[in-house]
Amino acid sequence: MADIARLTQLIEPEAKALGFDLVRVRLSGSAAAGDRTLQVMAEDPATGQLVVEQCMALSRRISDAIDTAEAESGQELIEGAYHLEVSSPGIDRPLTRPRDFAAWAGHEARLSLVEKVDGRRDFHGQLIGIADGVVTLEDRKTGRIAVPFEQIHSARLVLTDRLIAATRPLDTSGIDEFEASPEEEKA
Repeated sequence: MADIARLTQLIEPEAKALGFDLVRVRLSGSAAAGDRTLQVMAEDPATGQLVVEQCMALSRRISDAIDTAEAESGQELIEGAYHLEVSSPGIDRPLTRPRDFAAWAGHEARLSLVEKVDGRRDFHGQLIGIADGVVTLEDRKTGRIAVPFEQIHSARLVLTDRLIAATRPLDTSGIDEFEASPEEEKA
């Protein structure tokens, strides 16, 4: 079993060296089935996103760091073969750090808790924000809930028109080069 905390300690300095903030490190799939994926999400603090070239640079650094750590320790950090996937968090991004809950206050989010609150573990509604380590959400079914950050198992933004309007793509170069299809030209 891979140690995510150890992998995060190895990966975070590589992201920082490129000027990026690490958003999430997750390992999914099965070593036995040979379909393991090490997913790394990072962002440029200036934009909240990464472009393809930035993902490629971070991917190379992470791969080299893992190879070096494995060579030095003589142990595999991730058992068996795996795919390394480096990406930007995207529009409907996961909320993994306290500052994410502050930055995206006012937007719709889904929260899944470690333990049930009022008989429920999953909530969906408008994110109010975070204060003193407590995340507040206006849940569609039960109203306002407040839970300690540590009790959140997972959280992510919900794709809405408002979220799309608040998020601009970094690079739209080449968009004028697309040709209209014959059907579009007739319209």
